[in-house]
Amino acid sequence: MANIVIVGTQWGDEGKGKIVDFFTHYADVVVRFQGGNNAGHTLVVDGVKTILHLIPSGVLHSKKICVIGNGVVIDPKVLCSEILTLKKAGYLKRAKALRISHLANLILPYHQRIDQLREAAKGDLKIGTTGRGIGPCYEDKVARRGIRMADFVRPEIFEKRLEDVLPERNAYLEKVLGGQPFSVKELLKEYLPLADTLRGYVEDVGETVLHQKKKQHILFEGAQGTSLDVDHGTYPYVTSSNTVAGFASCGSGLGPTQIHQVVGVAKAYTTRVGSGPFPTELGEETGQYLREKGGEYGSTTGRPRRCGWLDLVVIRHAMKVNGLTSLVLTKLDVLSGLKKIKLGVAYRLDGKRLNTVPATVEDLERVEPVYQEVPGWREDLTGVTKWRQLPTAARRYVERIQDLLGVGITSVSIGPSRQQHIVLKNPFK
Repeated sequence: MANIVIVGTQWGDEGKGKIVDFFTHYADVVVRFQGGNNAGHTLVVDGVKTILHLIPSGVLHSKKICVIGNGVVIDPKVLCSEILTLKKAGYLKRAKALRISHLANLILPYHQRIDQLREAAKGDLKIGTTGRGIGPCYEDKVARRGIRMADFVRPEIFEKRLEDVLPERNAYLEKVLGGQPFSVKELLKEYLPLADTLRGYVEDVGETVLHQKKKQHILFEGAQGTSLDVDHGTYPYVTSSNTVAGFASCGSGLGPTQIHQVVGVAKAYTTRVGSGPFPTELGEETGQYLREKGGEYGSTTGRPRRCGWLDLVVIRHAMKVNGLTSLVLTKLDVLSGLKKIKLGVAYRLDGKRLNTVPATVEDLERVEPVYQEVPGWREDLTGVTKWRQLPTAARRYVERIQDLLGVGITSVSIGPSRQQHIVLKNPFK
């Protein structure tokens, strides 16, 4: 048995969806353990692009079980739409191919309205939230006023929960944010049909899937990246959940002693969406080159991503807080055509060299990256199928990263499709 967590090591958008899809071939169960539909995982199979927001990336494989864990916050509209789209494409044909934890919390319209009004009120100080209600939903969960899937699929309990919660939420919307309130009646009318659609998927996934006695391989899929973790990221420019590997246990119900490996995913360069410090961010010319060649636009929002050189300080931080056992490098092909490539190996702050990420964003905004420069390559990598076929400079770039970090790189992605992947060592074997 091998249970493996896959996490992002940067600010998200590392290509985790493709990596989960690739390694699902060796797994029996794929579990999404945190985040909401502010994440988007893009998969390309047989030339067809699929963007997933809530359902685990393993759904494009037949005979696999996909689980949405209790650590995820669920927008019922988005989930129902995603299920319908996948069914039209020929997926989710088997009964119980998708399971949803009865303990997962629900995103409702008042969460979205609070999110959007708050962000608008911040002006230049806005965090860069997607406005999808993720943060306010997690707030309600921690404040013990959340509504869970077990409540949602029972109409009488759902109505009671709304009656308990809405007066306070409406008062906050009207008196603090200047927004419009919601009524229990309108929410029931809109959301009870969605509950009917989802009811058959909701269950105690710990009892029915994760704690089976038979031997099975479980793959845990995180959303966003380590530097967006609410505790370990560049706070306050972070997401509202714990994105690190340790939360795979909390967000699923499988104990930490039953997780065997943690695989980090890193892009061959660095990107970031929204506000916040970004030490290795590039200027217009090279940054735009990477953005266009790498298709660096948010799969959920369409927002252009900020692009920069690979920041090894950020990845070392991810190695530490996740306990990485190996690393996967993605989008190596995007660097083709650059004469020189830089690696951010450290920071300099007030004359001192730093090998770790400063605790405050004010200090992180002031650091100067310390670079090592390596030769680039011109060759197109997208048709490469074996390690030895890569240009010498590309192989040396990967090896240099591995040497500087001191962690094994087990595979390299050189294109968007499932086949464009060079495996050096399979973590399941």
